[in-house]
This record gives sequence, C-alpha cells and structure tokens, in this order.
Amino acid sequence: MDLTEQINQLEADLQELGSLLEKAQRTRVQEVLRQEQKKVETEIAAKLRQKDQQTRKEADPAAASKPTYSVKITNYAWDQSEKFIKIYLTLKDVQKIPAENVEVTFTEGSFSVLVKDLSGKNHQMTVLNLLYPIDEKESYKKIKTDMVLVMCKKQTTKKWDCLTKVEKQSKEKDKPSMDENADPSEGLMNMLKKIYAEGDDEMKRTINKAWTESQEKKMREGDMMDF
Repeated sequence: MDLTEQINQLEADLQELGSLLEKAQRTRVQEVLRQEQKKVETEIAAKLRQKDQQTRKEADPAAASKPTYSVKITNYAWDQSEKFIKIYLTLKDVQKIPAENVEVTFTEGSFSVLVKDLSGKNHQMTVLNLLYPIDEKESYKKIKTDMVLVMCKKQTTKKWDCLTKVEKQSKEKDKPSMDENADPSEGLMNMLKKIYAEGDDEMKRTINKAWTESQEKKMREGDMMDF
C-alpha cells in the first residue's frame, strides 16, 4: 500500500471516529474517542511529511538530504466563498523565493503546506479533519506579496461554520442545550447534575454544600410562613 492510500485509509478512520464521537453520550467514551482521534491525526501528519520528503528526494536527492530547520506556520486566517475555502498564510518575502519552493499537498480531508528555504528556514503547516470534503484535484495555491493563499475547492456549496470537525465538536460541546418548552429549573438541575457527574471531589463537595444550604434556607422560609 503506497503512502497516498495509507493517508486515505487513515482519513477514513478519522472521519468514522468523528461520526462515533457525535453519537457518543458517555463522557469516558467521548474522551477515549478524542484520544484516538489525536493518535490518527498525528499518524496522518507523519505520513504527509513522509510523502513530502519522498517527493523532494525523487525531484532532487541532494537537496532532500540537506539538513533543514523547520518552523510551524501559526499566522493565518481563513474565509470562504460559495465554491472555495480560502486560507491566508502570512509569510514575509515569500514572493521572493522560487515558486517551486512553495508546496501544497491536498487530500479529500486535509491539506499540508511546506515553504522551503524562506529566511533560512522551512515553514510547515498541516490541517487535518476538514469540516467537509474538498476536491483535491481542483484545489490550488496562490503566491502573493508576503502571503500564500491556499484555495480548497468545496465539493458542495454548503457554508462552513468552522475549518475542522474538531473545532465544530468543541463548539457544540461548550454550547448549552436549549429547549424553549423546558422548565428552566429542570434545565438548571440537569446542568448541575452534569457538572457533578463530571467534576472532581472538590467540585462535588462544593455542589453538595450549596445544595444543603439551599434546602435549609427553604425550610427556614417555610417555618416563618407558618407563623
């Protein structure tokens, strides 16, 4: 099995893990699935780097064997149109190096950027587990002044709420569930139960103390009303 097929298989595993995570209800199960997601993402990143090294070695064996210093690209933003997801990578003077030094690799669920020998360093970025599939053959890059623009072609015109599935799951986890017809006190109680179930011993003691004091206060108020 070649590297491309290995990457495709790993991305399929990652997609299935994401589907299972969306359905999982138990906190412990969710945590196990998230840990497995991270393992697969790490493996995909390693395979993408291996594939890039293989490509460079085939193109220029001498350059591929030359030791290099690599840094991670962290300065970026993203936007979208009806047909494309656009990732803007800020890299000073990138337009001054040969265009072939800027390599972008696409798969259906990820993309990887390698900018070679810019200011004496290689600059890398890998984004895995994209929110929706992209058309890797129709995706491409543009080199602008102090910027690389990565154009990921959407397979559908659906609007993306975020860049990756992990970001979406994180947002949904933090978002409180709302039911317009639900009793507000019941919703609060359910939230407290959830916090209690997932909290440590100190959190449980704090909730128990607050609950006890609340019940004692209600009893005192009830006694006063009897008079």
